[in-house]
Amino acid sequence: MAGKLKNPSKNLNPNWAQLQEKLKSNGSKNNFSKRSNKPDTETETSILGKRKERSDEDSQASKPNPLTPTSSDCSLTDVVAMDCEMVGVSSSGNKSALGRVTLVNKFGNVVYDEYVRPVDYVVDFRTEISGIRPRDLRKAKNFNVVQKTVAEMINGKILVGHALRNDLKALLLSHPKKDIRDTSEYAPFLKEGRSRSLKNLAAEFLNVEIQNGEHCPIEDARAAMLLYMKNNKNWERSIKDFRKLKEKQKKRKHKKKFQNTEGIS
Repeated sequence: MAGKLKNPSKNLNPNWAQLQEKLKSNGSKNNFSKRSNKPDTETETSILGKRKERSDEDSQASKPNPLTPTSSDCSLTDVVAMDCEMVGVSSSGNKSALGRVTLVNKFGNVVYDEYVRPVDYVVDFRTEISGIRPRDLRKAKNFNVVQKTVAEMINGKILVGHALRNDLKALLLSHPKKDIRDTSEYAPFLKEGRSRSLKNLAAEFLNVEIQNGEHCPIEDARAAMLLYMKNNKNWERSIKDFRKLKEKQKKRKHKKKFQNTEGIS
């Protein structure tokens, strides 16, 4: 019994005895000390740092897009925004023709969205900008059908858009100046008196990125509409003030002309 107690290692599992010997021999080596020298706080910090970075990405991804409609109302409202995409016609393809037209209501919901088959042969689909491909125009509606429908839909409405003169020109339509709200011409949106791109305005005033690659007329129309809706009170007030000023100037001019006529007689 005493002999057994003096040499207890003889009764141990050979693997366990071997492990004990290995631990003793490695106890003074640097491998173990290197691990112990690295502070736990550094490891914790790096782990927390990764977690924080991941949470930032998640919060960015979960951030709602301001261009997403918050209402399901798809009615034709008193204010509509329009955006068009063009394709190239003529022998060199440098002449623009209507390829797609989109209308959204004041809630940002689509009320009309059609591809258009131009009267002239399409030479350049301008896909990298317009997003239009040959297959899109195979079953597209004829230009005159789309033109008539759009004319009826925007009649009597406040028309919102960016550089609307180009869209109206492509549609061969006109619209009363008093009913146009163009984000490329609104004074607070100008920079040193010059127009800015819709992409630039959306980034600065809506904090949203658009037109990264192919343009989406639905997205562009929504951006223009949101820019208007966020500023419509000041925008409409400035229009009323301008009209009042014009009326005063007109009355003064008429009064001055009348006084001059009386003086002559």
